Amino acid sequence: MSDFIVCCDLDGVIWRGAVPIPGAAEGVAALRDAGLRVTFLTNNASVRIGEVVAQLESMGIDATPDDVGGSAQAAVALLDGTLAPGTRVLACAGGGVVEALDAAGYVVVEQPPADVVIVGMLRTFDFERLRHAADAVRAGARYIATNVDPTYPSEDGLLPGAGALVAAVSTASGREPEIAGKPFPPAAALVRERWGNNGVVVGDRPSTDGALAATLEWPFALVLSGVAGSHGEDPVPDPAPPFVAADLAALAPQLVAAYAN
Repeated sequence: MSDFIVCCDLDGVIWRGAVPIPGAAEGVAALRDAGLRVTFLTNNASVRIGEVVAQLESMGIDATPDDVGGSAQAAVALLDGTLAPGTRVLACAGGGVVEALDAAGYVVVEQPPADVVIVGMLRTFDFERLRHAADAVRAGARYIATNVDPTYPSEDGLLPGAGALVAAVSTASGREPEIAGKPFPPAAALVRERWGNNGVVVGDRPSTDGALAATLEWPFALVLSGVAGSHGEDPVPDPAPPFVAADLAALAPQLVAAYAN
């Protein structure tokens, strides 16, 4: 297999919520059949890696935990070497962040006191969670956002994304966070550390996936099955990226022609 990486977003590229995007599994298979390695990088920190792998497999896409990364892992990696195991981290975020914190040996809490606050996608976000997170940040806790995507593509349309929750905590606390996910340097560092330095970013959101490609100095391949173009609020860039297609099935032949040996 080639060491060239096709680094795919998930939401809006492979699925919308629990519903697979038609042709996504076939697109991944075509890329792999051509000898390209396909990996998956998501800004959605609400789910655990095993859940992502299981959902991929349920849609006919083979995957291992080594093939999957995201903003949860990038956020927790920001703490490496700076905090001792056992440090209290307030997770105003979902299972992906909790999993990554547990693996790193931190104590996950839901209210102050805490040395760190991590905010991410959380469907059970409510006033009490907002209050606790803002209190901890005002008290001096390090403040990290998994990402600031304003929306999240689902089978029911665009839902509020982690950025909406981060905005609430920032407003209530009077502080702005460090941002771990796409397109920021911690996400790029995660990609390079885990998968190498040679690849293409595939995504549906030019403002995050496209910007991550620029951070990595990789090409960007845009699919119009998520939030770009007619499906959402992210416009197609002008000039357009080097690869544009309706979905991953239509995109795969372009990438095979360009990068397969």
